[in-house]
Amino acid sequence: MNGIKKPQLHFKDRAKLPFHFESDKMYAEYVALQPKNFEYYNVIMLRAPAHTVDNSLPEPPPADDYADGSWTDWMNSEALNASPYLKSIVEQFDEITKVTLVRLLRLAPNAQVNAHKDPTLGLEIEKSVIRLTIPILSNDDVRFYLNQIPVDMKPGECWYLKLTDTHYVVNDGDQERVNLTIDMQPNNNLKDLIISC
Repeated sequence: MNGIKKPQLHFKDRAKLPFHFESDKMYAEYVALQPKNFEYYNVIMLRAPAHTVDNSLPEPPPADDYADGSWTDWMNSEALNASPYLKSIVEQFDEITKVTLVRLLRLAPNAQVNAHKDPTLGLEIEKSVIRLTIPILSNDDVRFYLNQIPVDMKPGECWYLKLTDTHYVVNDGDQERVNLTIDMQPNNNLKDLIISC
C-alpha cells in the first residue's frame, strides 16, 4: 500500500448543531463561579487532565501525540461539579463520545482575540479532538470571524467550528462575552451529525 494516499476529507468550516440549551441557567451558574479579578480574557476550567484537578494523582507519562486527549484521564473540576446544569450538558455529550477539555471562556467588553489557528481542532485532522461552542452571554457588538466571515452564534446554540482555519473575535460591546467550550473525540456518529447540518 506504499505510495497510496488516503483521500483528503473536506468539511465545511461551521455547522449549527441540533442542540439548544437554556442560556439563563448556564448564565446563573457562570455568575456563581466568577472569580473576582477579571482581566481582558479569562478561563474557568470545568474539566481538565485529572492530575491538574487532583494533585494527589500522578502525572501521565510523556506521549508522542497529545492532540486527541488519550494521553491522560480527564476529571471534572469542583466548579463543574458545583454547576448541575452545565454538568448535565457535558454528560449529554459524554453519552455521544469521549469529552476531554471543558472551559468557560470570557472576553471583556471592548476587547478582542487576535487572529490565529488551532492546528488540531478540526474534523479533517485524523487523530484529534474537535471543539463545540455554546454561547452563554453575548451582545450585538460581538463578532466571531472564521475565514473572514462572521459566525452568527446566539446564546444557547451549539456550534462546530473548524478552528484549524483562521479565526478571531471582536467584542465592541459594553458587556462581556462568555462561551462554554467542550472538546471531544469525533467518532463516526458525531461526524455524521456535523456533516448533516
